[in-house]
Amino acid sequence: MSYIVTPQSFDSLASLWTDLRHRLRWDSIFVLPHWLKVWWQAFGGGSESYLFDVKQDKNIIGIAPLQVKEDKAAFIGSADVCDYMDFVVAPGKELEFFTAVLDKLKKDGIKELHLDSLRHDSTVMTCLVDLAKDKGYEVTLTQENVSLDLDLPSTWDEYLKTLSPKQRRETGRRFRRLEEEGEINYRSVEDAGPKVLEIFFKLMRVSREDKSAFMTARMESFFRSLAETMAEAKLLRFGILEISGKPVAAVMCFDYNNKVYLYNSGYDPAYGYLSVGLLSKLLSIKDSIERGRKCYDFLKGTEEYKYRLGGREIPIYSCRIEQK
Repeated sequence: MSYIVTPQSFDSLASLWTDLRHRLRWDSIFVLPHWLKVWWQAFGGGSESYLFDVKQDKNIIGIAPLQVKEDKAAFIGSADVCDYMDFVVAPGKELEFFTAVLDKLKKDGIKELHLDSLRHDSTVMTCLVDLAKDKGYEVTLTQENVSLDLDLPSTWDEYLKTLSPKQRRETGRRFRRLEEEGEINYRSVEDAGPKVLEIFFKLMRVSREDKSAFMTARMESFFRSLAETMAEAKLLRFGILEISGKPVAAVMCFDYNNKVYLYNSGYDPAYGYLSVGLLSKLLSIKDSIERGRKCYDFLKGTEEYKYRLGGREIPIYSCRIEQK
């Protein structure tokens, strides 16, 4: 098999995304060049970039967004902020691409490949695992988590009918109580202006102690850079729920490839009796339906509200591939 492996930078990868957006399988926001660059700038210290493409007959058939430390390689990303990770591969070229990747790893003395946050339908799970086993590598798979997502119908009324009768009644009751509290406004914001970010960070921190602890200064810097970068790429969408002009809940979402990703959220506990956190997510789902999106992804974690709103479980795996 004849192929050429070429190192890439984050900037050159952005150009490839522009040129090859429809020829390669960029399955989620977490593999996009915008995301990879922001993550690397925030957390990439201590490893070396091992980012390269594979060409066959002068055509790029895949991209490996990897980092290396000593003799171990892993995805550029981390499970705490990157819910899904994968390679970027041209459909139908998975076998050729992964053969080239394994050959390069062996040539460069990389003895272990640690791959986290893998959906069951990732290219790693559907192709690389079997190929590595066939080539004599030791492969270890572990289910590390689950995510939940939801297929969106064409109308809000159709969505409500998918809920259980009890949940449907509760949803109607919660919205009526909310409307009795004052003037209700849910606004969808596609920029990352200072006022919007301050609202989001404030609500996120006050909503739960673990979220406040998570949002360190370093993490806040990452979120700010990420929001600004994704807004420039037209992939960001904040949803802000207001009562009589006061922000009481917010969701941070990404909108890509007909799917909305619920990345994080927060609410004012003083309004917890109105279920504003849950209702902000319902309003985000409604907004997504009205804009014609096909899927709403709650991402990793087994919070109860995800099940109540109709989410279905998707297993998430980690994979270790080692030379024997």
